[in-house]
Amino acid sequence: MPRDLFGDVTRPSISIGNRKWYTVPVSLISHALIIGMVVIVPILAAPMMPGVLDNSSLTRFIDIVPPKLPPPPAIRKTELQPTENPNAAPTVAPTDIAPEKPLDLDWQNSHTSGTDGTILGGVDNGLPPPPAVVTPPPVSQGPIRVGHMIRTPTKTKSVQPVYPRMAQEARIEGIVIIEATISEAGQVMNAKLLRSVPLLDQAAIDAVRQWEFTPSLLNGVPVPVIMTVTVTFTLSR
Repeated sequence: MPRDLFGDVTRPSISIGNRKWYTVPVSLISHALIIGMVVIVPILAAPMMPGVLDNSSLTRFIDIVPPKLPPPPAIRKTELQPTENPNAAPTVAPTDIAPEKPLDLDWQNSHTSGTDGTILGGVDNGLPPPPAVVTPPPVSQGPIRVGHMIRTPTKTKSVQPVYPRMAQEARIEGIVIIEATISEAGQVMNAKLLRSVPLLDQAAIDAVRQWEFTPSLLNGVPVPVIMTVTVTFTLSR
């Protein structure tokens, strides 16, 4: 029984199943030949194939021909014509002696020669004279109200008002506000009531008219100004 079971392995000359012993080698050789023909034949036949990927054929499509640019326009050279001077020395030798021409004094007076030999226009070149500068007359400056451009003048002389007797007997107190116009010299020219207190107004105006201030300057020039001043009346307790 053991000999029958392993007889096929111990005797290789006996056929395995229904196949012969040379079936496997023949199959391997045939497959190798087929694979070799598929791989090697195209490589060997490549030089004989039509040039689909030929570099020369691709070059015809890849080459880019740059467009031709038009030639630049010709630059015209302007020739400078020298100024003719009838009194200048000739540049060509004369063939004979010609009589001397009189000098053109009018041309010499209207033109002068520069340091580099160029001809410059003279005084009488036909140009009109420049317009005369007219200085406008000074405009009288009116009183300017004290503000950001005019500083408040400083009081240099102060006079206390005289308390009226009737106001003292009536026990009247208060503040009188006056709008004063001060001249260029710092003196009060005009006084106008802005806040009135009966029986005290005239005494306040008489005192303010005697006040004096420092001159007010605008751009370094004394000018009259308008400012507001207050006069306080208080009775002693």
